[in-house]
Amino acid sequence: MNKLKLFLENFFVYGLGGAISKIVPLIMVPIVTRLMPDSSYFGLSDLSSTIVSFGSALAVMGMYDAMYRMFFEKDDPDFQKEVCSTTVFFTLLAALVVSVGIYVLRKPLSVLVFGSEDYIYLVCLSAAATFVSATNGIVCAPTRMQNKRKIFLVMNTASPVLSYALAVYLLLQGHYIIALPVASVLSGITCEIIFLLLNQKWFSIRKVRVEYLKPLLTIAIPLLPNFLIYWIFHSCDRLMLTALIGTSATGIYAVSAKLGQVSQLIYTAFAGGWQYFAFSTMKEKNQVETNSRIFEYLGILSFSATVFTFSLSEPIFGWLFPEEYHVGFLAAPYLFLAPLLLMLYQVIGNQFLIIKKTWPTMLILSGGAMVNVFLNWYLIPSLGVEGAALATLSGYAVSVVICSVVLCRMKLMVVTKKFLIASTVMLAFIILWRFVLISSVLWSIVASFLCCAIFALLYRRDLGYFFKGSAEM
Repeated sequence: MNKLKLFLENFFVYGLGGAISKIVPLIMVPIVTRLMPDSSYFGLSDLSSTIVSFGSALAVMGMYDAMYRMFFEKDDPDFQKEVCSTTVFFTLLAALVVSVGIYVLRKPLSVLVFGSEDYIYLVCLSAAATFVSATNGIVCAPTRMQNKRKIFLVMNTASPVLSYALAVYLLLQGHYIIALPVASVLSGITCEIIFLLLNQKWFSIRKVRVEYLKPLLTIAIPLLPNFLIYWIFHSCDRLMLTALIGTSATGIYAVSAKLGQVSQLIYTAFAGGWQYFAFSTMKEKNQVETNSRIFEYLGILSFSATVFTFSLSEPIFGWLFPEEYHVGFLAAPYLFLAPLLLMLYQVIGNQFLIIKKTWPTMLILSGGAMVNVFLNWYLIPSLGVEGAALATLSGYAVSVVICSVVLCRMKLMVVTKKFLIASTVMLAFIILWRFVLISSVLWSIVASFLCCAIFALLYRRDLGYFFKGSAEM
């Protein structure tokens, strides 16, 4: 099968699943915000997720990616079952240890994250959610590694529907703070049980091989700092907003992030098909060229979607959310683009993983995280939620730029002049929108179409290949 065709098929199938999973929050978040007394409640729920994301990263410690890497080393079902079994049982143990640790430290964590011991129960819920979150990805991994896209589509639809249905029920009962965390845990457990049943042949205590832990951990442990850095990107803005302004601002920011996460339609599509594609083609002669082309195509797709997000952010916020949340429209476009920059970073950063050198990604992401933290501290007091969003976007942008430069010098990536031009156009649009076009939705939309026209002109030959259905690696 044509490799690029395979990636595109996976991209759109997983994209459909992602679209459904993101449409549900898009519909439900406006309902949820109206069922809560004020934005601080949404902020508290969102803050609990910072504990979960940190704990999950610590528990998984890169084993998910390591499992993928080893799984495709041999086309041997027994070997692959041993890799999966070893990974899942190690992760179960690690997740248990981390979850217990969160429970033991519930009082200081409550003070650190929420600013008070009054929310110890939220920390306890976060401990349970950490265990579920850490193990869920590993349990469902064989489904993706076998490229069973239909199962993914069904489960990706069912999970958010179940979660928000439970959340709405709990909110109607007056459980404003715990509604979202409890619903997330229960839906996560349900999905995990289903995937365990579907993938049970890949997991067996008899297939656990202690000797596989060394090669798995050799790949995984250097990735752990990367995941913790991702946590800084995702969570430090929430924590700093809470400390510098308050939980109400955190709630508004969280809603902006939810709307911004519509970009996860693209990101989820990419992630669903990328790991299978990347590791199954890592030995191809033209791998560098292919990787570079995908980077550029995803970049142009991301830029095209982002310009319209900037243009439509204010009317969407005015229509969907209470007036209290309206200022969030300034942050949403930046938070829409940020995950897409992360996607682009993962495309090119994968080159280090393929050559088994994971330390450069840690250093590069560390630089971006430092930029993020510094800008949060500087911008939040003056710009509020917009400052936090801009800091996150800037951190990812710095990481992508540095990684691109390094890989180009190592001859592991090629960046064309037309992509540099497209990136410049994207930056110019953002500046123009913020200082000139923000007061006019009509002119913002006109500028968005103009940007897309420029992108199409730059990539007219590539578009021709796609329309003809004859793109080749």
